[in-house]
Amino acid sequence: MKPLIEFCASNMHHGTDKIVKLLEQDDKYDVIEYGCLGNCGECYMMPYAIVEGEIVSAETPEQLLDNIIATVKRQQEQNEALDKLLDDL
Repeated sequence: MKPLIEFCASNMHHGTDKIVKLLEQDDKYDVIEYGCLGNCGECYMMPYAIVEGEIVSAETPEQLLDNIIATVKRQQEQNEALDKLLDDL
């Protein structure tokens, strides 16, 4: 299952539109853009996205991309560890 990455259209003024386009080109991710994600304070202050339900933010769009990729990797590692633990039971 591909990781779901959600973006707020109102956050595009921070440059996240470039990140959306990059991630959409990579078939490893499901990318969805909404009109509003209900995180107005976060949205106003800095670039952000929601990765599998977890808010990920950064000072720049480039840092956001790095943080998104790192978050996806961390979440996948956690899921694999949990699956292994459950298999061992």
